[in-house]
Amino acid sequence: AQGAAHIRDVFYRMGFNDREIVALSGAHTLGFCHTDRSGFEGPWTENPNTFDNDYFKLLVDERWTVRPDFEPLQFEDSSRTLMMLPTDISLITDPKFRPTVVE
Repeated sequence: AQGAAHIRDVFYRMGFNDREIVALSGAHTLGFCHTDRSGFEGPWTENPNTFDNDYFKLLVDERWTVRPDFEPLQFEDSSRTLMMLPTDISLITDPKFRPTVVE
């Protein structure tokens, strides 16, 4: 599973700072993962066709747990309908990313 170090490695090479990485990650409010393309499955938000702040609200307010019996590692919400990637979860567990997420 890839976390904060991975996101930084990828986006620092392109000149992004931590604040910009968090902002760019907010694009996950749109769309969903397709198993056949990424190995991950499901939407990040309840309205994946709407550009809003729900990704960040859910990231902070929801209790995310590891989705059982699923590879690769991904997280699910309490309703088991939404998902987050390890890199998404790292935005709230990393002490430098988190302040920007909760802003």
